Amino acid sequence: MTAPETDAASAEGTVIVAETGSGTFTRQITAGRHELVADEPAPIGDDAGPTPYDLLLGALGACTSMTVRMYADRKGWPLERIRVTLRHKRIHAKDCAECETTKGFIDHIDIDIELVGDLDDTQRDRLLQIAERCPVHQTLTSEIDIATSLR
Repeated sequence: MTAPETDAASAEGTVIVAETGSGTFTRQITAGRHELVADEPAPIGDDAGPTPYDLLLGALGACTSMTVRMYADRKGWPLERIRVTLRHKRIHAKDCAECETTKGFIDHIDIDIELVGDLDDTQRDRLLQIAERCPVHQTLTSEIDIATSLR
C-alpha cells in the first residue's frame, strides 16, 4: 500500500479494499494495521479467502460473541465459553412471517448460540436477548444509508 492509503486505513472506522492482482476476485482488506484477504470460491474465484458474505457473518458472529461475553463478565455470570454459528441464505419474502417485504427474495441469517457454563435458564434467556443488541446486529436490522461516490 502507498503512504496515503496506509494513513487512510489507519483512520478509525476506515477499511480499504483493493485488488491484489493475483486473482480475478482476490481482494486485500486493510483495517488499521490488520490485513485480510477475501475471494470467491472456485471456479468463479481462486478461493484465496473467505467470501464477502463469510466476512459479513464473521463480523456479526464476532460482535455477538463479544457483546454476550462483555455482559456475562460484567454480571459475574459463569459463562465459560460462547460459540456462535451463522448461516446465510436467500428466501422467498412470502415465506417470512415477520417481514414487511412480501415479493421477491430477502436475505435470511440463522444464528445459533452455544453457551457453555453453569448458567440458569434466566441467565441464558437474558444472554440471548443481549446477543441481539450487538452493534453489528443493530446495524443490519436497522435502516442503512450507504453513500457511494467516485474519486
